[in-house]
Amino acid sequence: MSLEKVLSISGKPGLYKMTKQTRNGFLAESLLDHKKISVSSRHNVSLLTEIAIYTLTQEVPLREIFQKIATKEEGKQTISHKVPKVELEEFFFGVLPDYDEDRVYPSDIKKLVQWYNLLVNNGFTDFSEPAQDAESKQTSTATPEGKAPKASPKKKAAGKQINKAPVKATKKAVTQNKKVTTAKKK
Repeated sequence: MSLEKVLSISGKPGLYKMTKQTRNGFLAESLLDHKKISVSSRHNVSLLTEIAIYTLTQEVPLREIFQKIATKEEGKQTISHKVPKVELEEFFFGVLPDYDEDRVYPSDIKKLVQWYNLLVNNGFTDFSEPAQDAESKQTSTATPEGKAPKASPKKKAAGKQINKAPVKATKKAVTQNKKVTTAKKK
C-alpha cells in the first residue's frame, strides 16, 4: 500500500484507502474496521501526501514526519494517542524539535500519532518517497538547454474554446442592439 492512496475524510474516524473510482466519487476502505464506504464529491477529503506540519522555518510533509517516527521507534508502534497532552507534546518535540507550537495544536499531534499507529498496524512501514516521484520532480524542473516547456495540445484546445465564448457574446449583443435601435426609430 502506498501513502498516495491513503486519505482522511473529515467527520469520519481513522484513515481510508482509496479502492476504486465511481461515477459520483470513489469507494474507500477503512483501515480501522476494513468496511467499505462510498465517498462523494461533497465530502472533504485530504490525501496524506498533501498534509504538512508547520515548523518555525518551513512546512514539513507528513511523509517525512512518519519516517522520523519510524526510525525513532524502529518501525514499531509509538505511544498511544490517548496519553495526556503533555506527553504527546514531549514526544513530538523529540521527533520534530522546531515545530511551530502556535500553529500545531495538541489535537493535531494526537491525530498524527493515531494515524502513524494505524498505518503500522496495517503493515505500512516504509514512508520514504517513491523513486518515481523523486525522478519526476527532477525532470519536470529541468528543461533542455534552458528553454521553456512547450504547451500541450490540450492547453491549446482549451484556449480556443475560451476565445470562442466572447465572440458568441458579442454577436448576441450586436443583435440586441439592432432591436433596440429599430425600436427607437418608431
